[in-house]
Amino acid sequence: MSSVLPLGITLSPLARLDPRSRVLAAFAFAVGVVWCQSVAALTFACALAAGLAVLARLPPLSTLRRVLAVEGFMLLTLASLPFTMGGEPVFTLLGFAAGGDGLHRAGILLLKSSAVLLATLALLGTLDMPALGHALARLGLPVRFVALFLFTVRYIDVLHREYARLRLAMRARGFRPRASLHCWRSLGHLFGMLLVGSLERSERIDAAMRCRGFDGRFHLLDEHRPGRLDWGFGAVQTASLLLLAVLDVW
Repeated sequence: MSSVLPLGITLSPLARLDPRSRVLAAFAFAVGVVWCQSVAALTFACALAAGLAVLARLPPLSTLRRVLAVEGFMLLTLASLPFTMGGEPVFTLLGFAAGGDGLHRAGILLLKSSAVLLATLALLGTLDMPALGHALARLGLPVRFVALFLFTVRYIDVLHREYARLRLAMRARGFRPRASLHCWRSLGHLFGMLLVGSLERSERIDAAMRCRGFDGRFHLLDEHRPGRLDWGFGAVQTASLLLLAVLDVW
């Protein structure tokens, strides 16, 4: 793969890696982080994930919004842990004592989720979905799983465009969303038409692909081979994971 784009924009170091290397690196990092229980080790894992985000040249604001969205989803669980796991009381809120064990566990989960999310965004979030599907196929995942993954990625966008077309047609006919029985009935018809149209479209696509000899497999024409950059990145990550394990035990 060329390190320079047609417009002269230099690729990030992670973008030059073999897609299989990125998938394996993300999996190994996630397993290592989930296995750790030490605050020091998990803080180091967050630093590693932040370094990967810098190497991947992720846009800071959008990346921060994604991380905060995930953390906000976990907020209810994290906020309840100090009051449900017990331990020596640290503070009291509305008559409920927050235990030290719960605070420690909430901090551990927060560090783990942040590290895994940042590393996944850096290694896989910047990877094209077809390239990710091909990498999964080359790593030996079941053919049906890979085909389902690629079809899902492809036709989520198709369904979104169909939904936008139907909504535009409704707005052209004067539909405005409001809390009324007519509005809910119209939205029900919208989603019903979307499901029926999707089923008919999938049947047409299946017939067209069978006519073209599709046998359930996506034949891979491009050949990626690990290079020196992949082996070097693998060595650095292996050393980082070993250091992570040492910090966790120590």
